[in-house]
Amino acid sequence: MLLSLITFSPLLGVLLLLFIPSDKAGTIKLIGSVVSFIPLLLAFVTFTQFDAAYNGMQFVQNIHWINIPLTAGIALEFNYSLGVDGLSMPLVLLATIVASMSALASVNMIKKRWKAYFILFFFMQVGLYGVFVAQNLFLFFVFFEVTLITMFLIIGIWGLEKREDAAFTFLLYNGLGSAIMLIAFIALMMNAGEYAVGPNATVYTTDIQTIIYNLTEGTKEFSSYFLYGVFFALLVAFGIKLPMFPFHSWILKVHYQAPPPMSMILSGVLLKIGAYGLFRMEYSFFPEITHSFAMLLVILGIINLLYGAILAFVQTDFKMVVVYSSISHMGIVLMGLGAMNSFGFQGAIFQMVSHGFLSALFFYIVGVIYNRIHTAKLDDLGGMATVMPFTSGILLTGALASLGLPGMSGFVSEFLTFLGVFEKMPVLAAIGTLGIVFTTAYLLRATLKVTFGPTAEKLQSLVDVRSTEMIPMMVLLGFVILIGVYPAIISEPLQTTLQTLLTRIGG
Repeated sequence: MLLSLITFSPLLGVLLLLFIPSDKAGTIKLIGSVVSFIPLLLAFVTFTQFDAAYNGMQFVQNIHWINIPLTAGIALEFNYSLGVDGLSMPLVLLATIVASMSALASVNMIKKRWKAYFILFFFMQVGLYGVFVAQNLFLFFVFFEVTLITMFLIIGIWGLEKREDAAFTFLLYNGLGSAIMLIAFIALMMNAGEYAVGPNATVYTTDIQTIIYNLTEGTKEFSSYFLYGVFFALLVAFGIKLPMFPFHSWILKVHYQAPPPMSMILSGVLLKIGAYGLFRMEYSFFPEITHSFAMLLVILGIINLLYGAILAFVQTDFKMVVVYSSISHMGIVLMGLGAMNSFGFQGAIFQMVSHGFLSALFFYIVGVIYNRIHTAKLDDLGGMATVMPFTSGILLTGALASLGLPGMSGFVSEFLTFLGVFEKMPVLAAIGTLGIVFTTAYLLRATLKVTFGPTAEKLQSLVDVRSTEMIPMMVLLGFVILIGVYPAIISEPLQTTLQTLLTRIGG
């Protein structure tokens, strides 16, 4: 029951907070911090027991849950199905680490209604972990909606001045994506989720493995309109979440207005749900179609990479630099997915994990600065190295990792991705390398403007981070370095899963 415990253990925090008065801020923050570490510890236990050589889902739970008879001999089935493989296991670990660091950040950065905040935070954790372990489209959609609703409420209540506008923008775009996804899931269930339980009895299920079998190995013929329609519906639905150009505009407003701990989760984990959905469903359900549109994915990735990098270079607000950087780095994920080979796929997954840690680190640093001087304008942050040397050092190290310095996680992800793309599409790969040049330019520009030069007036009286504020910085940066010097910690669990996927798509 490890996966169920990881997913639902945050509800223990909800239960405890129900008995704590709202004015007991210290107790509420303590519960919010401590309970968030329970799924993290369970995820580490699961990771240590994960068998990298096993081909298939592990820690599987499959319980008959909901059965709805429609007519004589026809029923709908929604089972409680959980499991992880080499693709989802690293993302579960990423989600638990970033969420626990976000909980620690919330202790210092959230200033009101702590009880309501942490209750919503715990529910959001349930959704975060659930999407990566769900092996049923119905469960996946439920967990996906939990993250949508809780994030909408948290941004709308604890965000900055224009928080309500940002919250509704988030709801509009992601709600549209959810609606498209739901239609696609229903179409999959009614067309490819069918299996017989007797001579005159048929069940329609949302079980992912059943749908994969029917679509790729079963004898039933499917209409090309159905196959291409669902393929593009899921591409748009997960592309909005990624975010993929031109569905990216929501993230600009939402990230800027969201409280820093939520920006850590939004960029560090929630965006990865889009990439994970593309990887898990498009490649498993429609291997031939995905293979035929591989070049489109690479082109979209290059657009994301260059567009985000160029606009990040001209920003005057440090937070917006990080936002456009996220758009740019998600382009590397798309490029890796379009490579259709082992190098590209590994690069995409490494990029998802690496960017998860790095973006959470950057947004946390921005939150630490904003919490002190209530601005993130680059012109107001000059000379920070003089008054906040530790924070400046962490920022510089993170920037070097993000631009791909060897020995850091960013180098591993970018090297594998471009190696994979060069193998299949050398011209597009060459164009994409311009994005690395632009990334170096905007990251060094922003870092130098923040850390060096004369100390800005608003920074004169600042003190560096306290010991409790150092923990998220050290943990997040520690995993960035760990992946850079020991990439096998991710690549080994991936191999068997990727080989199975590559065999299916003919890569």
